Amino acid sequence: MYDIIICAGAEKMTTVETSGALEIISMASDRPFEQWNGATLSALNALAAREHMRKYGTTEEQLAAIAVKNHENALDNEKAYLRKRISIGDVLASKKICTPLKLLDCSPVCDGASAVALCRSSIALKYIDTPIDIIGSGEASDSDLVYREELTGFASTKLAAKEALDMCNLRIQDMDFIEVHDAFTINEIIAYEDLGLCEKGEGGKLAENGITSIRGEIPVNTSGGLKAKGHPIGSSGIGQVSEVFEQLSGKVSGSRAVKDAKLAMTHSMGGAGVDALVHVFRRR
Repeated sequence: MYDIIICAGAEKMTTVETSGALEIISMASDRPFEQWNGATLSALNALAAREHMRKYGTTEEQLAAIAVKNHENALDNEKAYLRKRISIGDVLASKKICTPLKLLDCSPVCDGASAVALCRSSIALKYIDTPIDIIGSGEASDSDLVYREELTGFASTKLAAKEALDMCNLRIQDMDFIEVHDAFTINEIIAYEDLGLCEKGEGGKLAENGITSIRGEIPVNTSGGLKAKGHPIGSSGIGQVSEVFEQLSGKVSGSRAVKDAKLAMTHSMGGAGVDALVHVFRRR
C-alpha cells in the first residue's frame, strides 16, 4: 500500500521499581490466572527449564554456556547494554531468581529503542547499494504455558518457522546466522530445538560444544542477544532486525562479524511462547 514506511519500537523500564517493571512485563502472560498466583515469566520459564533438565538431562552448566556466549558476543557491540565477560562459574554463583534460573540466566531490565525503514523491493536500489530483502515471514500463537501438555517446546515457534522457511523454500541449515529470543537462557536452548537446529533435547549440547558461537557452524545471537545486548521489551524485535541488517550489509567488523553472510533469521517471542514471529532475510 505504501512505498516507504518506518517501523519503530521503544521501551523505558528503568524509571520504575523492579517490582513495577516485572508486574507490567507479566501482562504478556495470563495476568489474572498466572501472575496473580506467582507464575511470573521467570517462574514459567523456570518450569520449562526444570522439565527440560528432567526429561533430557540438560544441565545448569549448559544453560550458563548460553549466557557466557552471548556476553562474549556483546563485548564488541557498542549498542549492547551488558558489555562484560562472564564465566560458567559466575553464572552458577549468581543470585537465584527462580530455580534453576539465576540472575545471569535472565535478560536485564533496561531502556532501548530501535527502528527500521521498509520500502518496496522495486525501489530499494534508489536508497541503498546492497538491499536486504525480507523473503519469509511467519507468525503463530498458542495458549498460555500452564494450559499446555508440553512444557519443553513452543509450538508457536515451530509453526512460525515452518511458515517463514516454506515461503522462501529454504531450510534452517541454510541460515548464516540467527537472532533468537533469549529472555532466559532456557529460551535459547528451546529455540535451537524448535527451529530445527538440532533434535529435541540436544539444545544444551549445541551451546556447550560451541556450535552456536560466532566461529561455530551456526552463529546465534551475534548481537549479544536479549541476554547481553538487552531486552527493552517493545524494542527487542526490531533490535534483532537491526543486527541482521548491519551484519548482512557488512557494517559489522571485528570479533563478532559473520564472514560472507547472505542469509539470516530472526525469532521473536511474546510471553512464554504465547506468540512467535520468524523472519528470513537475504542480502541481494
